[in-house]
Amino acid sequence: MKTIKDKIAQLSFVALLLAVTSAMFYTPTASAHGEKSQAAFMRMRTIHWFDLNWSKDEVVVNETVVIEGKFHVFLGWPETVDKPEIAFLNIGIPGPVFIRAGSWIGGQLVPRSVSLELGNTYSFKVLLKARRPGDWHVHTMMNVKGGGPIIGPGKWVTVTGSMRDFTNPLTTLTGDVIDLEDYQLDNVYFWHALWMGIGLAWMLFWIKRPMFVPRHIAITSGKADTLISANDKKVAIAFAVGTMALTAFGMSSTNDKYPITTPLQAGLMRGIQPLDLPETSISVAVEDANYRVPGRAMQMTLTVTNNGDSAVRLGEFMTASVRFLEPNVLEDETGYPDDLLAEEGLTVDDNSPLAPGETRTIHVTASDAAWEVYRLADLIYDPDSRFAGLLFFFDEDGNRQMIKVDAPLIPTFI
Repeated sequence: MKTIKDKIAQLSFVALLLAVTSAMFYTPTASAHGEKSQAAFMRMRTIHWFDLNWSKDEVVVNETVVIEGKFHVFLGWPETVDKPEIAFLNIGIPGPVFIRAGSWIGGQLVPRSVSLELGNTYSFKVLLKARRPGDWHVHTMMNVKGGGPIIGPGKWVTVTGSMRDFTNPLTTLTGDVIDLEDYQLDNVYFWHALWMGIGLAWMLFWIKRPMFVPRHIAITSGKADTLISANDKKVAIAFAVGTMALTAFGMSSTNDKYPITTPLQAGLMRGIQPLDLPETSISVAVEDANYRVPGRAMQMTLTVTNNGDSAVRLGEFMTASVRFLEPNVLEDETGYPDDLLAEEGLTVDDNSPLAPGETRTIHVTASDAAWEVYRLADLIYDPDSRFAGLLFFFDEDGNRQMIKVDAPLIPTFI
């Protein structure tokens, strides 16, 4: 009976081990990102991405997608998030499905981190070369040291073709042409296999003898010195000397084969030029703002003064990459992601043209399911319940002015 129980226990253990091993090798494809889980105040009060354009919705492997637009670094940056003094323009994609062929901020190539100033607006452009077929959610993203990744809007891009056809040619500083996709790949496999083999041999040497319980008994009984024999010490010294010798040999042979090298560039780029935006002729004061929970709508009372020469109307409110449009003033023709676009989400109680020199108090409502879908309504549970965003006013000729708003937000539950 005891033998049968032991066999059952052994079979159960083997089955459990196989299940765990199978789970380790199960890697489902990630198609989108967790931007909805990022705190609402992070998306509202840090980086505002606007005027974005994805050059293509569908490409073949080796073709290029261009993402360009503008971003505003909000002056009311949250105190709990480190300032973007060290930031890196990035693209959020589910793994190496594209490679970045180049990125620019303010017309300047930015292959490394940059320093951004609060209150400034910058233009940007990123070139992505398609590598792996599939449907991929492609986001703009800014990595901030101490602040984490700040994710912008994402759009689905379809890549067709075969990954076997992908190439990534590069001309080195010495004139050699290499393909980074498979450059020295056999050498990489060899060294990985060699070091894994050494590590496995080291583990097998120690686990060939009784393990946990006998060792624990020896330690608790004061016989810990008996666990490591003189032969064990010799083997350990042999492993240590062999590892150092192998490392020295690898370094020496590499230096002989590649005498000309340059270090990885990790400096900080300063002096990135912001956009020289014209002075706005519109002033906006937020009298009050509240979020109506049952209606999934944010309501603002704004006092607007037009100090310009042309009448203007409010056409858009944008926050956390969600765009609320007033359909009588603005229609989107850029192909902006549908899930982030509320084409009829902005209503104004009196949106007749605001004449030059006129001051008017208006009641604005931004309503859409995106408040809940993108968890922006979570802002009302934040200790610093504030909202922030961009208002866009348009004159009769279609000229646009951008106004920043930042104010407390009060929830209402009726």
